[in-house]
Amino acid sequence: MRDEQIYSLALTRIPGLGLISACHLVKTLGSATAVFQQRKELPSLIEGVSSKLVDALNNPEAFKRAEEELLFAEKNQIQCITFNDASYPSRLRECEDAPLVLFYRGNTSLDALRVISIVGTRHATPYGQELCNAFIRDLSALCPDVLIVSGLAYGIDIHAHRAALQYNLPTVGVLAHGLDRIYPAAHRKTAIAMMDQGGLLTEFMSGTNPDRQNFVKRNRIVAGMSDATIVVESAAKGGALITADLAESYHRDCFAFPGRTTDTYSVGCNELIRNNRAALILSAEDFLNAMQWNHADNKTQKAIQRELFPELNEEEMKVVHILQQYSEGIQINALTAKVDIPVHQLSALLFDLEMKGIVRVLAGGIYRLLQ
Repeated sequence: MRDEQIYSLALTRIPGLGLISACHLVKTLGSATAVFQQRKELPSLIEGVSSKLVDALNNPEAFKRAEEELLFAEKNQIQCITFNDASYPSRLRECEDAPLVLFYRGNTSLDALRVISIVGTRHATPYGQELCNAFIRDLSALCPDVLIVSGLAYGIDIHAHRAALQYNLPTVGVLAHGLDRIYPAAHRKTAIAMMDQGGLLTEFMSGTNPDRQNFVKRNRIVAGMSDATIVVESAAKGGALITADLAESYHRDCFAFPGRTTDTYSVGCNELIRNNRAALILSAEDFLNAMQWNHADNKTQKAIQRELFPELNEEEMKVVHILQQYSEGIQINALTAKVDIPVHQLSALLFDLEMKGIVRVLAGGIYRLLQ
């Protein structure tokens, strides 16, 4: 495990190697360790790999920095999560530009059954603050097993985190810098509380400053690790709209609260709704109904007639056996790992089981046995 962490960290430090290309290498060969160990054979193993990349991978400085970072993480109780680690958020792993390594300090699973991101302007109005508070308050009562993700920034982000803490929901802040600091410093107290009821997550090594471009990069993690993104307030331009764009590109659900047409910080939300890029919601109940997370499944289940004695093959029985262990359902990537069946094959198998009335698919790629 430590070797894979070192190799993964080193791979992120190779000059000229972009994130998507690095991910392609890891996905093709199965691990960052294999990428380095088979460095000289890469041109014959992967089409398009040049001798220039082979030479670039021979980089002692990258390994030195990787060792330093892993020591820092171990000293500060920070998890170093590599791409194929079981702790890596499976929803994020589906994204083409997912980080090779994540640094995490917290106590909640990043693969919670239900994950939503709540984003918005840094200039939250009283209207936006109240929307955020009421939404999370009601959500905690109606769907207490949800994880709230945001960016620890001023405005809607910090209000979402604080409301989650207040109403006993786990909340994770995705940072635009290393875990050797908290930015903004004014949110330090909230960040510390989050480590006991959620956590702090970043792809950036220690010593990384909260530069402007890093906030855009972190937005893809906010969107990618979530089932849905909710925009509470936004001006015509802003980071929240970038996150909404990313959610759409990842084929995730996007929702927005409407506001008055004359309000500066409702323009972005109103335009998302008008352009059919986000669904309009007015409450937590609206959101849960749209996501089919409202637990009102009995009528829906009766609409699918289960065969009395369905004939299941060995692989189908294997899947059903795993699903029996998860009464609330399990995400398809986590299920793939447990049954050891390729995801494309598993998708077809789950479709057959759904047609037989044995399983139901929920939002976010979650599958559950019908009772």
